[in-house]
Amino acid sequence: MSSPFLWGTASAAFQVEGALSEDGRAPSVWDVFAARPGAIRDGHSPAAACDHYHRWSEDVDLLDRLGVNAYRFSIAWPRVVPRGSGAVNKAGLDFYDRLVDALLERGIAPLPTLFHWDLPQALEDAGGWLARDTSKAFADYTAVVADRLGDRVGRWITLNEPVVHMAYGHAFGIHAPGRTLDVPEVLRVAHHLLLAHGLAAAELRSRGLEALLTNNLSPVRAPEHATDADLAAGAAYDALHNRLFTDPVLTGAHPDLSAFGVPEVPGVREGDLDLITGSVDGIGVNYYNPSLVLAPEEGSGLPFALGEITGVPTTAFGWPVVPEGLTETLVGLTDRYGNALPPLYVTENGCSCRDEVEDGRVADPERIAYLEGHIAAVDAARERGADVRGYFVWTLTDNFEWAEGYHQRFGLVHVDHATQTRTPKDSFARYRDIIAARTAAL
Repeated sequence: MSSPFLWGTASAAFQVEGALSEDGRAPSVWDVFAARPGAIRDGHSPAAACDHYHRWSEDVDLLDRLGVNAYRFSIAWPRVVPRGSGAVNKAGLDFYDRLVDALLERGIAPLPTLFHWDLPQALEDAGGWLARDTSKAFADYTAVVADRLGDRVGRWITLNEPVVHMAYGHAFGIHAPGRTLDVPEVLRVAHHLLLAHGLAAAELRSRGLEALLTNNLSPVRAPEHATDADLAAGAAYDALHNRLFTDPVLTGAHPDLSAFGVPEVPGVREGDLDLITGSVDGIGVNYYNPSLVLAPEEGSGLPFALGEITGVPTTAFGWPVVPEGLTETLVGLTDRYGNALPPLYVTENGCSCRDEVEDGRVADPERIAYLEGHIAAVDAARERGADVRGYFVWTLTDNFEWAEGYHQRFGLVHVDHATQTRTPKDSFARYRDIIAARTAAL
């Protein structure tokens, strides 16, 4: 008998937990970055976030009411191994132990992510992802967590959206750790992230556990009347955004990055690609929108430029709403990688809306339409042969949205960040009904 399709929601530790200095947790790069003046919109503080560290039981009850059979959350590396390597913090492990047990008691499969961007600051001080030792430290941390939870958790995600962490955190400086490195060093970061995944996957698999890698993927659109230069720019963008963290694990080779002026990825040693190749038992797909890619202006420093997709609705974040892009992404992976492609899971998909509580209710028809459209897009991809085995809405509760602070509300549950009051939105009820109908039809 095949496993049931996974219906869930997703979250990240730094965005929901709060309790940043409690029970032995040490600072992460995001703690330090968020304290910089101007780094976070309007100076919003992540100190409380959704207070999930104290209200986790209430949030698990919400998941139970929602009717999901899976929950994707991340484990905070600095809560478990505060300095990134060395001493293990038992209190941190105990927190995730309680969460896993509570989920399982309600028939909800835990899907932990081991790294959702919150590198321990102590490792950043020692070089961060520019240092090869960070990859080894990640594998050691993975072993610690797997030894504690692996008897109850069979499927794990190693890294979340390494391309975003690489680009926003190490090239553009708009996410933690706020670096602005040159292209070769940015690609060194990419390799060490891939190496970390490969080493962690080996730890998981040696314990009989599955290893997934989650990527942010965005199908490339060319402008109307595209020139050869536009098409070349699209190919360069696709190589960086969509293939840099998928080609090595599925084909054993890096994509063509010659457009970036780098003949080969720095830092690769003999045996690295052997470790990375074939190291996934599933691919997580985080999809939000396609990308319109144009030829860059002369002297821009990048081999592409991004344009604005028009003629479609947009979210409160200004992102275009294009559900068919999710079908395109899932089918495109299937066509591109063929038999090398493991099962797919849509590990994030959702939208921010301008949600307000009125008379105890949050009406969010735009989010309902968004979810219905994208779930239909998953159905269309499966009909066209894509082996998709799960769909996770981003996110359960309105949270700390990185550099946007609390301005963007992605949750199925409204959170008043002054009181931490949780109010399920209309989309919560609609997603619950979709899950119930799909489950009943099996």
